[in-house]
Amino acid sequence: MASNKHTIVALVADRPGVLNRMASLFRRRGFNIDSIAVGHSETPHLSRMTIVAEGSDSQVEQIRKQVEKIIDVIRVQDISGLDIVSRELALIKVKASAETRSEIMQIVDIFRAKIVDVSTDSVMVEATGDEEKLSSLYNLLKPFGIKEMTRTGRIAMARGGQVARREEAAE
Repeated sequence: MASNKHTIVALVADRPGVLNRMASLFRRRGFNIDSIAVGHSETPHLSRMTIVAEGSDSQVEQIRKQVEKIIDVIRVQDISGLDIVSRELALIKVKASAETRSEIMQIVDIFRAKIVDVSTDSVMVEATGDEEKLSSLYNLLKPFGIKEMTRTGRIAMARGGQVARREEAAE
């Protein structure tokens, strides 16, 4: 069976331990989570969790059904097959001298990123985009020397009228 990356979106109650229960379920099933991002949703007291994991369609469907059974999960959906918008955020601290600063700034401009912090020996770049864009930016900045980097992991939403939310809240 072919294995590919799946984007799973879950609406969950804002309660202690929910993230741990979700991660434990993936671990017990032998799935590596490529990224997981959690934040507030449009509904008070509910968070939106976006999980990227690799597996076959049938394996991910089994996981989705297991996640659905977790008491604090309101709704879960594999949106991989849908037309989605996905983004990541990256902060990259790059070594920068007076000689290299302008070249770094040109690269940052090309990627529509921005410099959010400057010191005598480095600049911090903030960039948003898909995984490939951020990897390309990283690869171009790497020769200058990466001091630190962090990425949020993918967040995603289906385009158009499809939403992952409580059924009774649907319009």
